[in-house]
Amino acid sequence: METISSAKNERVKSWKKLQTKKGREKTGAYLIEGFHLIDEAVKNQASILEVMISEDLKESATISLPEDKKVLISKEISKQLSETQTTQGIFAVVEKKDSSRIPILEKPYLFLDNVQDPGNLGTMIRTADAAGFGGVVLGKGTVDLYNNKVIRSMQGSHFHIPIFRDELTKWFDLFKNAGFPVYGTELNELAVSYRDIPPQAIFAVVMGNEGNGMDKKLLEKTTKNIYIPITGQAESLNVAIAAGILMFALTK
Repeated sequence: METISSAKNERVKSWKKLQTKKGREKTGAYLIEGFHLIDEAVKNQASILEVMISEDLKESATISLPEDKKVLISKEISKQLSETQTTQGIFAVVEKKDSSRIPILEKPYLFLDNVQDPGNLGTMIRTADAAGFGGVVLGKGTVDLYNNKVIRSMQGSHFHIPIFRDELTKWFDLFKNAGFPVYGTELNELAVSYRDIPPQAIFAVVMGNEGNGMDKKLLEKTTKNIYIPITGQAESLNVAIAAGILMFALTK
């Protein structure tokens, strides 16, 4: 196993660039950290380019990958690569997954319009995975899928469910032309309670920006707008919580 001890090593510099969106876009790869995420990547046959293991884990870290893909790194390098308070000392460089394949409309989909909080995005993708959704579409303005906070929040769900970045209007047309509803989430005079919508096998639900909601032009194209009745004192729900309620409630 190759050993790298200097933080000034060019390989280390290339790994650190993956902490930025620009670096990820340039290389077509991203960084994951921790045993759980790496195990998920291996189990789901993600394209793992290399694994970096802190020197203090040399004897205990067992990863079922060829030795030539493993690199032993110093504790100093491990700290520099980590974006968590307490690092597990193991990292992997993973090739981005191609999301250009033609979707199969057999399950519900989650559409996200300008969702900017990484934690919210990761949580919604993880929930869509748990609810058995067919895919997630990231629309204009939505935070980078491979942001470190998004990766941590997803907990490996991006290895399980197709995720696309595309213009949502194209997906609206795809669903509606196939006879499937697209539900907006805007509280207006035409909105109906989600409880009035019968559960169904195939549909799309759109969640909007945390502060401004859905884009008005998209709202005009929805089949119907739905809302979650609030009986307590809170003015609104967190977008990820609202998405979770709707995804499970609307799915047949």
